[in-house]
Amino acid sequence: MRVAKEGWPFIGAAAALLAAFGALGWGWAVALWLPIVVWVVAFFRDPPRDAVRGPELILAPADGRVVSVIPIDEPAFLGGPATRVAIFMNVFNVHVNRYPADGTVAFRKYTPGAFLNAAVEKASTANEQSSIGLATGHGKLLLNQIAGLVARRIITDHDTGHRAGQGERLGLIRFGSRVDLFLPSNTKVLVKPGDLTKAGETVVATWTS
Repeated sequence: MRVAKEGWPFIGAAAALLAAFGALGWGWAVALWLPIVVWVVAFFRDPPRDAVRGPELILAPADGRVVSVIPIDEPAFLGGPATRVAIFMNVFNVHVNRYPADGTVAFRKYTPGAFLNAAVEKASTANEQSSIGLATGHGKLLLNQIAGLVARRIITDHDTGHRAGQGERLGLIRFGSRVDLFLPSNTKVLVKPGDLTKAGETVVATWTS
């Protein structure tokens, strides 16, 4: 199983503690801690995603559950009306985020904030987040990586000017969080609240022009 590089310090620390419990002969502690070690490894898994892709498709940026699809004004990068698809990642989802389309990173902004439950609506504006604007051949896309209730670290891999590939790793959030995808008016949304998504695989929208 492939693991995100950011996970190795956490995996190493968890495994070292497990070994210490074993060396001390604390069988009860080993039994209690072993599931935690397994979970830490699973949390940082980074499975390859090989899906049917194309320039007319917009793929999910995150694994998780769609919690809302709403019309909204987006002045920061799209500069007008948009549709926001919010995907909530629980602590059991893969947390590696991926680019939904080919394009150039044309906008980046970090916004400090709170650490509310990422599934609630207020989190979209109140929580700490990192915004990434992608200029594609069809138009602009904006992604917001949003910290959650226990998330304390948003990792965004690239600066402006990076030429991104569809399905390429965008970053990662620890430990339970959300990604909002803002779509311009020349797109057709294909998902609804309650749908499950896989980053780099699930088609969330298509370009209409």
